[in-house]
Amino acid sequence: MGIGDKIVNRAEELGGKAKEAAGDLTDNERLEAEGKADQAAAKAKQAGENVKEAGRDVAEGVKDVFN
Repeated sequence: MGIGDKIVNRAEELGGKAKEAAGDLTDNERLEAEGKADQAAAKAKQAGENVKEAGRDVAEGVKDVFN
């Protein structure tokens, strides 16, 4: 995962937290739910990027074994 992707995903997660907090403060359940959904989406993206990164690491390890 590139540093840019990490920054974008983290910013999206923080934006979701802010939305959730704003919804909580204003008793806006829809905004609060949107914030939670934004956080979940950002975490899913982070998890996907981590899986891809782990796959690359495994591929490099296998490559090193056979070289």
